[in-house]
Amino acid sequence: MEYRLLGRTGVQVSPLCLGAMMFGPWGNKDTADSVRIIHHALDAGINFIDTADVYSGGASEEIVGEALERRRDEVFLATKFFMPMSEDPNQRGGSRRWIVREVENSLRRLNTDYIDLYQVHRPSPDTDVEETLGALTDLVRQGKVRYIGSSSYSGSQIVEAQWASRQRNLERFVTEQPPYSILVRGIEEDVLPTVQRHGMGTLTYSPLSGGWLSGRWRKDSASAPTSSARPSARFDMTSPANQRKLDIVEDLAQLAEQTGLTLIELAIAFVINHPGVTAAIVGPRTMEQLDSYLPAADIKLSTYVLDRIDQLVAPGVTVNPDDNSYGTHDLTPVARRR
Repeated sequence: MEYRLLGRTGVQVSPLCLGAMMFGPWGNKDTADSVRIIHHALDAGINFIDTADVYSGGASEEIVGEALERRRDEVFLATKFFMPMSEDPNQRGGSRRWIVREVENSLRRLNTDYIDLYQVHRPSPDTDVEETLGALTDLVRQGKVRYIGSSSYSGSQIVEAQWASRQRNLERFVTEQPPYSILVRGIEEDVLPTVQRHGMGTLTYSPLSGGWLSGRWRKDSASAPTSSARPSARFDMTSPANQRKLDIVEDLAQLAEQTGLTLIELAIAFVINHPGVTAAIVGPRTMEQLDSYLPAADIKLSTYVLDRIDQLVAPGVTVNPDDNSYGTHDLTPVARRR
């Protein structure tokens, strides 16, 4: 597996990042099996793991910590904060008060004395970015965090954070974590060029677009997923946008077959073939799923294949706008009404 530079940090990471969201009650409830999956990923050459405090209420971080007990130095370890951890309105967000408290919780759960990459899970409309960056800067200077990053920030929010870092002499975000797949290409228009201009690394999530590009849902067997965790608008098979996605998936499956790839391999390879992408986060629940992802790390797509994908989904286009994960605060009725 050929490693890549993470922005301008000098750190080398694998093009596949092991996402740990499915380890724990949200996915694989067998801790021992989850640990085996993590070890298998490391043995296959993955040296990058991403999790978050909110995943399975902290259980994901605990499982990762258990798996890395004797292999911590092999891994560039990333986690995130921001999402609600309880009903308490102060146990969430990007405030200094919450950050300095929650990092200690993550360090304990991960069984480590430092986090390689500590990321803001979402931008906050209610907190000055300087406050968030200031608290994170203190964590870096204390040695508890090596680098800081953002997730699901728009292009303008990325620029604002970079500007604030320079103006206030604060640590800057060295990575951005946006959604990106063949079906969700919105970041190509603004986010990816912005990240590249600022020399940031990009670790994209959901390369299979929430399962749409896994082959799980096809036109001849389309049915909505049963998981209550999945937003209904994204998986309502009667909506015109999702009907369009089903058509595209059929064409992509044919293209993959013609190319000698699985649909999964084609989808992940598309993401990591973009020059602005450092790594694609893959989140297996089972060992079989992980094994189906691994070959994509070494696949180079031809110009013909990339051009054909562009014909099916134009660059910069997200087929179903409900798949976007940023801009939600700006587009609510209350933000738009005079």
